[in-house]
Amino acid sequence: MANEEQGSILKALDVAKTQWYHITAIVISGMGFFTDSYDLFVISLVTKLLGRIYYHNPGSSNPGSLPDGISAAVSGVAFAGTFLGQIFFGFLGDKLGRKRVYGLTLLIMTLCSICSGLTFGTEPKTVMITLCFFRFWLGFGIGGDYPLSATIMSEYANKRTRGAFIAAVFAMQGFGILAAGAVSLLVSYIFELKFPSKPYMLDPAGSTVPQADYVWRIILMLGALPALLTYYWRVKMPETARYTALIAKNAEQAASDMSKVLNVDIEASSAKHDQARVSSDEFGLFSKKFLSRHGKHLLGTTTTWFLLDIAFYSQNLFQKDIFTTIGWLPSPKTMNAIQELFLIARAQSLIALCGTVPGYWFTVALIDRIGRFKIQVIGFFFMTACLVGLAIPYHHWTLPENRIGFIVLYSLTFFFCNFGPNATTFIVPAEIFPARLRSTCHGISAASGKAGAIVGSFGFAALVKAVGMRKTLLIMAAISFAGLLLTFLVPEPKGKSLEELSGEAEPEKIQEKIVV
Repeated sequence: MANEEQGSILKALDVAKTQWYHITAIVISGMGFFTDSYDLFVISLVTKLLGRIYYHNPGSSNPGSLPDGISAAVSGVAFAGTFLGQIFFGFLGDKLGRKRVYGLTLLIMTLCSICSGLTFGTEPKTVMITLCFFRFWLGFGIGGDYPLSATIMSEYANKRTRGAFIAAVFAMQGFGILAAGAVSLLVSYIFELKFPSKPYMLDPAGSTVPQADYVWRIILMLGALPALLTYYWRVKMPETARYTALIAKNAEQAASDMSKVLNVDIEASSAKHDQARVSSDEFGLFSKKFLSRHGKHLLGTTTTWFLLDIAFYSQNLFQKDIFTTIGWLPSPKTMNAIQELFLIARAQSLIALCGTVPGYWFTVALIDRIGRFKIQVIGFFFMTACLVGLAIPYHHWTLPENRIGFIVLYSLTFFFCNFGPNATTFIVPAEIFPARLRSTCHGISAASGKAGAIVGSFGFAALVKAVGMRKTLLIMAAISFAGLLLTFLVPEPKGKSLEELSGEAEPEKIQEKIVV
């Protein structure tokens, strides 16, 4: 099939029908997010096991557990790396091109996933230092995936289904969380069959078999596999035509890449036409003009993502503690180490399957119909309502006969988080900023979110100890409501081209006609 576009590469992208390359780009970018979420969330499954292995206290009535500071560091250090990676690679994505650094992020993730399962020595201190070191750099690589994947997908997509395409990339995060639980279930099940042991209360020392030290290492190292499988295809992706035409100013290359990607015949004059049509007023990120045009938008994307991630990551990383508090998981001393991992993984997998994954795909299905703004408001509203519903009658939910109700309502918070702000805060920053600052602004917005994740991972446990679970859930509800209010700072991108949204081109200047 040959198409001849009349005067605009950008318009060809905006109105192009969904093609095989769109699906390929979703899979390639999405596998990065599959790996991201696997690596970020799998640590919450193995921290109890790490405590039993390395911090066993002979004579204690309870199994060993990670000290609070070490637990927070192990859970949160990857977020610190992600925070820096989002800013660093977001900036590079605008300066060097989206594609040039895209493969590097995946390579860092692959190497550091493998190294996370290796240690220098066997003493608790050296094991934890090594684990934190490699998880920091793992997070650094993961950080680059956020602005680059979102920007690449937004710049390839047509404006009619752009939201669904970007959401589909991000929805792979749900499958990554589910995979972390499934892999943990499988590995722990195999090891329990091969190396059975008694519960802690019957045999404290023997309840953690020596082979348990391999379990957490295998689970962490398997995170490298999906990233490795897509590395070749990621480095083979062409640069986006928008970057090549509007930022690199290479009309011939943009036309050539477009012809390959969307199976159309494009002349270099089309890219030159776009360069002339799009505003050449190249103001910087710290200029007064950026502040007047996009300052409110950047404030909206950063604050909503920050607040969302406080609630989202604190609940995800400490699900096991919440389940134990309400009695959904038995007392640790009634299990051996591997059994405890199995039950934690099963509980998290059920939450992911019932609430997290469906929420992502509801967003994919509906985002281009009802819009980003409405989905984000709906999500924040129902997150607030569910958290209040958990908190106010909290004692009621802790009673054995009501625990299933707690799990249902708790699952709904994850459903509306993902059919809501967890998806839209990722999508919108890739749509509303100018091409030359798009990756940078997305990186800043995402880094703000990871700052919230750091607050959640380091502060949640301390907050529960200080004020109790009931008040902590109320605080999370207040945070979600604040996110709802700040959503009003963010524009609705549905149905508009990237150039219209960023102010780089006036709507009436965009040529509508495509001849097939």
